[in-house]
Parts: sequence; C-alpha cells; structure tokens
Amino acid sequence: MHDRGRPEPRYPGYDVLTKRQGLSWNEQTRRVVSQRLAVPAEPSFFTPDESRTVTAVAARIVPQADGRPLVPVAALVDAKLFRGASDGYRPEGMPREREAWRQGLQALDAEAQAAYGAPFHAIDAARQDSLLGRMQGGDMSSPAWGRMSPKDFFKRRMAHDIVLAYYAHPAAWSEIGWGGPASPRGYVRLDFDERDPWEAAEAGRGDAAEVRRINRHVR
Repeated sequence: MHDRGRPEPRYPGYDVLTKRQGLSWNEQTRRVVSQRLAVPAEPSFFTPDESRTVTAVAARIVPQADGRPLVPVAALVDAKLFRGASDGYRPEGMPREREAWRQGLQALDAEAQAAYGAPFHAIDAARQDSLLGRMQGGDMSSPAWGRMSPKDFFKRRMAHDIVLAYYAHPAAWSEIGWGGPASPRGYVRLDFDERDPWEAAEAGRGDAAEVRRINRHVR
C-alpha cells in the first residue's frame, strides 16, 4: 500500500536498472551507467568542507524526497571535476571549471560567514535559500569572488553542473520515466500519447495496479 505521507510517484513500480541485462541498452550505455553507479562517496577533487557545501547546495537546488534512491549529486560533480571533463565554454571573467568551483565555494562560504557567522553547510535551510537567491540575482560582494560574477557562477557553473549530475543518474531516470538512450531499439510509436513497450507507463493512465505491473516488467 502506498504511504500516504509521500506523494505517489509519477511512474510507480518503474526501475530503469531492470534494463541493464535486457535488450534496451547497448554495451556502451551499460558501461556508462555502471561508472555513474560506482562513483566513490569520498571526494577526490573537493576537500571535505567543499564537499559538504556542495551537498548542502544540491539539497536546495534538487531536493530529494524520502523513500526513493538518492542521487549522489556532490560525488558526481566531484568525479567530473576530478577527471577534468569540460563543457568547452565559459563566460567572460569565469575561470576554468575546477578553479571556478574552488573560488565559487570559497566565496559562498565567505558570504555565509559575513552574513550568519558560519559556513554555508552549517546554516539552516532558509538562510541557505536566501544566500542562493542573492547569488542568483548577483547581489553579493565578497572580495573572494574576484572577477567572477556570482550570478554567472550560479547559473553557468554551479546550478548547471548540479542539475546535469542529478539527471545523469539512473535514480532520476526512474523518477521521470526515462529509459536511457534509445539505441539499439529506437522509438516506433511516435504519435501523441503512445508508448513503446520498453517505456514506462505513467500514473493516471489506467488502473494503478496495472500501471505498476507494467512498469515492473519493462525491459
């Protein structure tokens, strides 16, 4: 029975990882997913304090409800920076990815210390939201920012990397009913509101028990 204290999932009973040994994914997809599932919890690029701050920021930008597998957002961002992956572009005044993250996190903690006397990860959620809102609006002035715009760091680096990390993980795929890359099967049913057999069924599109039964057998 569904826990009335939690919202009903949009794709009940669906777990994209059932596709790992099925026909929906090719070997490259399986390899990439396995790498994402294996990211270490301990940071390789961030310091422990930086990792705590990234974890706290991620909890405000992509909050994760109780009762479903958690996406290790900070660990995924850490892994990206550790291996030196780059988007290939950056706004004027913003350093490269690694330096931008280091500088931005130091500046955010400096702003938190100035406003509330504690690092970002140690203040309450309302104060965290206030600081992130100020950063998003460019309303910050700590010398720690240097030439980097707080607004650009929020939009082009921090929020960008956190959201991409979240939706790169299979737990998020299950949440939104996405089956991963369509290769090698491809899409066949392309008309409005049609579903290929290897896609998840959405809640409210029929009997709830039947939707769960379908989603438990999607491969």
